[in-house]
Amino acid sequence: MISGVTIRMAGRTLLNNADLTVDPGRRIGLVGRNGAGKSTLFKAITGTLPLDGGDIRFSSRARMAQVKQEAPSGQQSLLETVLEGDEERAALMAEAEDPTTEPLRIAEVHDRLHTIGADAAPARAATILAGLGFDATTQARPVDEFSGGWRMRVALATALFANPDLLLLDEPTNHLDLEATLWLETWLAKFPGACLLISHDRGLLDRCVDSIAHLDQQKISLTPGGYDEFVRIRTERANQQRAQNEKVADQKAHLQQFVDRFRASAAKAKQAQSRIKAIAKLPQIESVIEDSVSKFNFPEPVELSPPILAMESVSCGYDDRAILKNIGLRIDMGDRVALLGANGNGKSTLAKLLAGRMDIMGGKQFRNNRLKVGYFAQHQEDELVEHETPIDHMQRALPNATLQQVRSQLARFGLDADRASNRISGCSGGEKARLLLALATRDAPQLLILDEPTNHLDIDAKDAMVRALDAFTGAVLLITHDPNLVEMVADQLWLVADGAVKPYDGDMDEYRVFLAERARITGRPAGRGDATGMKGEHGNKWDKKKKGGEAKSALAPLKKQAKACEEKLARLSDEYKKVEAILANPTIYQPHRMADMISAKTRLSDLKRETKSAEADWLAAEEALEAASAA
Repeated sequence: MISGVTIRMAGRTLLNNADLTVDPGRRIGLVGRNGAGKSTLFKAITGTLPLDGGDIRFSSRARMAQVKQEAPSGQQSLLETVLEGDEERAALMAEAEDPTTEPLRIAEVHDRLHTIGADAAPARAATILAGLGFDATTQARPVDEFSGGWRMRVALATALFANPDLLLLDEPTNHLDLEATLWLETWLAKFPGACLLISHDRGLLDRCVDSIAHLDQQKISLTPGGYDEFVRIRTERANQQRAQNEKVADQKAHLQQFVDRFRASAAKAKQAQSRIKAIAKLPQIESVIEDSVSKFNFPEPVELSPPILAMESVSCGYDDRAILKNIGLRIDMGDRVALLGANGNGKSTLAKLLAGRMDIMGGKQFRNNRLKVGYFAQHQEDELVEHETPIDHMQRALPNATLQQVRSQLARFGLDADRASNRISGCSGGEKARLLLALATRDAPQLLILDEPTNHLDIDAKDAMVRALDAFTGAVLLITHDPNLVEMVADQLWLVADGAVKPYDGDMDEYRVFLAERARITGRPAGRGDATGMKGEHGNKWDKKKKGGEAKSALAPLKKQAKACEEKLARLSDEYKKVEAILANPTIYQPHRMADMISAKTRLSDLKRETKSAEADWLAAEEALEAASAA
């Protein structure tokens, strides 16, 4: 429980007498503008930052876990590293193996190990690592063999494996690919403990939390439901406040008009004084705080005739080793393409090829000779010069441009005069991302290649980017771990896997089902070099080979499972209608029924999440039943 908490940093008050209660099993999304104090609050919860006022209390024996900021290192295997994340299990195992431990104590230790499911721990840890993209062979390799981004996945796996009563996650998807992000969504939806989640991924917030805690104006306000519901309620409250302010202002103006007219009249002096007192009793007009709108505006490119880029039987790679083969694709002005496929399958290689940053090894390529490509990659942040300003960088990129033209290009992405003059060392991650976007689009490209463009952007900035991409008339190729961004931007999906690039004929919901079904059947998610997941003749080759003759013998339990899923969906649907009917009754919004209204909305949010999970289970059961019937 967070009670009356005050936190100050560098002379600035982030929280002032703020309250928040996290009940067992509650999943709360923590949102707010960059710099509002979300990560600082996490530090206070974990005890690494002292409070300036108030207190934070936990239930007795409650266990808490969070992702460590430092990536793990050492010669231990990934699996061993994750297993050590359960400190109680690790301590008990060490005590059990200690020859000096007394027999009676050993019996107690083994009893406790049995209670906490120590025998099943390696399998559970392996499942979590697999979900985050590490196959069985990779899990046995030392941590030191991996890059920083992959090590942070191990840190995340360690926190998830700890199975705490309270899980703190701060932007957990930043180091994940889309496939691992979708797996994490499923894991969080089934996590039985309480969770505080900081994320700029509104899809994750909609699918995985039951409440939104908003840090704003030094307070924390709790709203039931996911992020979309939070936006709706927040907008509704702002409109109500605005209407109330207008009503009070009209009353005040009417009374003031009488006072001004008759203040000097002896006959009306008493009435004038009465109205002056009435004005003083009117409620104070509260300002409606409007967040500043994030700005993104991509330059308008020169129209080119189609196709602007095409490839036929192209192969590409490094050091005479082909990574992708037999690539056949076409890109026209206005295309919106998102790449699917786990990290390591070649998405970034394809992006570099299309950007013209690597040569083809074979095949034919057509590239319009007037084509300009804007290429954004997150690693480019390392190329920024710390002691220079955004203006310095843009002037070097546009040597013939005037200072006004340089400032105008930066302003397209929200880098106003003040922020454009700050040194890079003092810029936030979001400001650096805006600068990289401004640099990538300085020549008004016809093709935008965006590789993880939103890692450091808050939700409002992401929404602004989506609006800007909608207005952009050129082509867009998107690589992102954010499924909501894919759904909002892309109208084509290409799957990069098994050294090939092929269209994926489906939407993100179907892709989620495919990944879940693949993980259920093979025991691991789609990872490096995994199956393509194509529909039709490609779609279920791996499925049929895996199931084979087992399908027929499994028919009866599959039918039972499918029927159970149908019955569960029917029950959820009936309850959903009943809760909707309750919320459709205007009386529930009366002040004395506020608790009933919040309870109903919370239950409606839970039902939405449970229905999505049940639908995925039903689809998986039906597909498995269909495959078994056909075998």
